[in-house]
Amino acid sequence: MRLVSLAPLLLSMAFAPLALANDPPAINNAPGPQLRSGSVMVIPAPAQVHRTTGEGFTITAATALQAEGTAARRVAAQFADLLARSGGPTLVPGKVTAQGGVRFVLDRSAPATRLPATPDERYVLESTARGITVRATSEAGLFYGATTLAQLATGGSNGLVPAVRIEDAPRFTWRGLMLDSARHFQSLDEIKQVLDAMAAHKLNTFHWHLTDDQGWRMEIKRYPKLTEVGSCRIPAGDGGRDAITGAPRPYCGFYTQQQIREVIAYAAALHIQVIPEIDVPGHATAAIAAYPELGVLDTPLQPLSEWGVFPNLFNTEESTFVFLENVLEEVIDLFPAAYVHVGGDEAVKDQWIASTRVQQRMKELGAADEMQMQSHLIKRLETFLEQHDRRLIGWDEILEGGLPPQATVMSWRGTEGGLKAASEGHDVVMSPVTDMYMDYLQTASPNEPPGRPLLTTLARTYAFEPVPATLAADKQHHILGLQANMFTEHTRTHARLQHNLFPRLAAVAETGWSPVQQRDFRDFLARLPAQLERYRAWGLAYAQTPFEVAVNQQDDRRSGSVQVRLANPLGYEVRYRTDGQPVTADATLYTSPLQATVPVTVQAAAFFNGQPLAAAPTQTAYTAQSLLTRRDDELLTCPGPGQLLLRLEDDGPADGPRAVFNVNIFNPCWRWADADLTGIRTLKVRAGRIPYYFQLAHDEPQRKFEAATRAHGEMKIRRGDCSGPALAEVPLPASLGADGFVTLEAALPKRLTGKGDLCINFTGDTRPAMWVLDEATLAE
Repeated sequence: MRLVSLAPLLLSMAFAPLALANDPPAINNAPGPQLRSGSVMVIPAPAQVHRTTGEGFTITAATALQAEGTAARRVAAQFADLLARSGGPTLVPGKVTAQGGVRFVLDRSAPATRLPATPDERYVLESTARGITVRATSEAGLFYGATTLAQLATGGSNGLVPAVRIEDAPRFTWRGLMLDSARHFQSLDEIKQVLDAMAAHKLNTFHWHLTDDQGWRMEIKRYPKLTEVGSCRIPAGDGGRDAITGAPRPYCGFYTQQQIREVIAYAAALHIQVIPEIDVPGHATAAIAAYPELGVLDTPLQPLSEWGVFPNLFNTEESTFVFLENVLEEVIDLFPAAYVHVGGDEAVKDQWIASTRVQQRMKELGAADEMQMQSHLIKRLETFLEQHDRRLIGWDEILEGGLPPQATVMSWRGTEGGLKAASEGHDVVMSPVTDMYMDYLQTASPNEPPGRPLLTTLARTYAFEPVPATLAADKQHHILGLQANMFTEHTRTHARLQHNLFPRLAAVAETGWSPVQQRDFRDFLARLPAQLERYRAWGLAYAQTPFEVAVNQQDDRRSGSVQVRLANPLGYEVRYRTDGQPVTADATLYTSPLQATVPVTVQAAAFFNGQPLAAAPTQTAYTAQSLLTRRDDELLTCPGPGQLLLRLEDDGPADGPRAVFNVNIFNPCWRWADADLTGIRTLKVRAGRIPYYFQLAHDEPQRKFEAATRAHGEMKIRRGDCSGPALAEVPLPASLGADGFVTLEAALPKRLTGKGDLCINFTGDTRPAMWVLDEATLAE
């Protein structure tokens, strides 16, 4: 989802791990951490922090915990649980004594703070040497005060809560995360872990993407085939076959209505609303596979393990509209939230345009074009939802063709759609692909998992401002807030999901909660290590890559020397060793490039306040042979047309880890920048093939692969700009080795000398399988 619509952006940009592989990493331009005066170690940063006199209060296992009333006692129990899970002591209820303690007070009679924000989420926290009190006018506010207190007492504080008065309330009412369970399915326990983490970051909206081309994940009792048929697909390639028998190995999963109620109740206890998404009229393949009469074509469909934009739309018959209303009726019965999301995005209209029946139906309904036809459907569903006391929300494409007056827009194709909608008086949630998509890579590290080819760093996510500067002051209240989106085409495992979400979700949380004047990225970086300590206590597998050390080399093969540059992407200090000893806080501080003779091994780690930030140091070994070798993530793309770049995993094995490759799916060509070919006679390339599993609709013509002249194609070697006659050409084999790879050896002309770009291109159509390059080696 949302791959094809990005193609114009992708075609004009470099894929970060590829493009940056031969550029020196930034050394001094990263901001680096710097704690602001008066700041407390809390994420998101509170609205107002007033330091007071005294030494504060230390929470220990002996600290009394007091709350009166059912709601306050419920929050106190949640606080005790979060405190213990975050590495703090285990507390039990008890009366606060002269020695002090922690009190939770729910007082609905008066505002808890003077802050002009949503009353039911504000709180006040006061800490003195005599104890700590959290007050609020609602249970939600008291809960958020509890999460703040749990942070103050953990993350390296040893239970000491400073003397402070915090008056806090959120900036926005919608602070969300969208999770795609249609492409890859999560268990209830995995979803609950995500909800726990959301609540600890004061996020309050869980947008649940339950239907798409690749799967229908919600039980609808009136239409059982939606899950009987629509919840299973056969993964592409080796992952979809039993390794022994060769039989199909389906990927299945759906949530029963009872399980959905369980998730909703679990979220409600954490003050999180759950917004369901049922996608129309596009992203409908799984539903049409289950009930073919819903589609436009007579061709039978099945849910596929392909990504991108499918052409299959719901048809425009009255019976299909009734089907959608019947589905929404069960959705409404399940989900108590005020909003229902109906998608509306990426509905390629080719089938409607080509269908005589759809064109006739448009005339019957008075729709001048296909966009008005979609608008008619959206308005029909909005009316149905209003009749059932619900509000419609959809992606910003629902603006096209006219928008129902009460509809809310979720702006993903940038902020322009949100700006337009808010200017017209519609409520808006900002979730632009450039800043809020958590499936995009977050660093240029070769250790990043598969993902989409836009580098959405922690700094970029943090810098996003949801309210456009050009939006009129009297319309700014229509910006309800922001939302991070986690699409899961490439997120096959829960560990990968956690990597993609954290710590970037902490940045989303701070933008959604904290006032603009409290947002300071350097201060955020200084508070982040304490949050990482809490993540570790929770067992949360947050991304290591932002806390690793980026390594860049400039080598001289003939002299046997290498210059090594080191940097942490976030600007934390870097320390290193070359003597094989562990990298500790007293290792050499990196300040300038290292010049060394091979062989040499460089170990490096990022530190904050003397503590390493990643689980293990970065280790790079340089030898005479390594200077002759480049992995795929150390190579660049080739210049010219045809650029759609992804970081993809192999199609097998069915279970367990898989190899990951950087691939230009439109043009299988790799470039070794500034390769020294003096004395080189041979280029060896280890390559393999993986399925081409993309549907890209109108962007399919962007594929610019070079036509093959042999039955199975050829590998061509060129220099310079990767065009012109080939220096060498190797026929490609009909089959590969047992491991799915083959080593191709190209003899280079003897006359080659000096440095220059070396291009490796595979000819032939990238469908149904495309070449991936694992490693290239020069031989003297």
